[in-house]
Amino acid sequence: MTATPSDPTVATLIPGDGIGPECVGAARRIIEAAGVQITWEECEAGAEVFKKGLPSGVPPETIESISRTRVALKGPLETPVGFGEKSANVTLRKLFETYANVRPVREMPGVTTPYSGRGIDLVIVRENVEDLYAGIEYMQTPGVAQALKLISEKGSEKIARFAFEYARSEERTKVACATKANIMKLSEGTLKRVFERVAPEYPELESWHVIVDNCAHQLVKRPEQFDVIVTTNMNGDILSDLSSALIGGLGFAPSANVGNEVAIFEAVHGSAPDIAGRGIANPTALLLAAAMMLDHVAELEAARRLRRAIETVIVQENVRTRDMGGSASTAEFARAVARRA
Repeated sequence: MTATPSDPTVATLIPGDGIGPECVGAARRIIEAAGVQITWEECEAGAEVFKKGLPSGVPPETIESISRTRVALKGPLETPVGFGEKSANVTLRKLFETYANVRPVREMPGVTTPYSGRGIDLVIVRENVEDLYAGIEYMQTPGVAQALKLISEKGSEKIARFAFEYARSEERTKVACATKANIMKLSEGTLKRVFERVAPEYPELESWHVIVDNCAHQLVKRPEQFDVIVTTNMNGDILSDLSSALIGGLGFAPSANVGNEVAIFEAVHGSAPDIAGRGIANPTALLLAAAMMLDHVAELEAARRLRRAIETVIVQENVRTRDMGGSASTAEFARAVARRA
């Protein structure tokens, strides 16, 4: 549910792991500088919670806060790779049934890439709670692991309709559905069939199906042909990371996890423990996620100013972090944005 500007906004704030606290802290300061009144409930999740012995990585106090506020801004959460606990990110998505993961991919003025000037402005809408991310896997026999790929008709219809409604609300014109239905005819094929059944209800929107490997190929070859891409969970994870590389990298990739009741906003990138605490992280992705959150709580003008401030600082003031070819620290970049916000 979206608030109105007159409502006092209370939001859950999860600093996260690695570079998370630096980036989340920058976003919080900039939002305050923009004059938006938000009461933050700071909560834990991720690595430190795992270390305390809680296997979900998400303590009850955090769950209670998000249940109450229904909106959260969070930093990246560290998850053990190849062993141990499940992802705290996945736990949050499932727990609050944030079934749609929205990942905008837009060319950033002043950030030079091989695709600069091509007008890349697309959105990956990723199904967020089903597919292989259901996390159901086991050893079928000694030496053979098996994972279950779960895709439901109901889940497919929810994400397909979300993609069409999102395209309509954002005045976009095209929706592509990317699946591997040529090989996984029942699982991936379910999304394809549901998408094609729903599409005629949105006659003003051009729609088509594309095999996911061809979609990846086309994103590299001619990304400007895409507007909104809806896809399954694992495909969406891969395609959105690929797409972010077209605009300069994960440092410019925000995302929103959206359900019927709760929305959680975060950067696409991980916790980057190798640079944590050094003050050199690029906070732009988290700042853009904060702008998406401001849109969600109906602070539309503040969101517009924040996006404009980021562009102004990069293009006109030439304040850039190392990954952008500059020397500014995370804090210096954030201060420059705050002055403009």
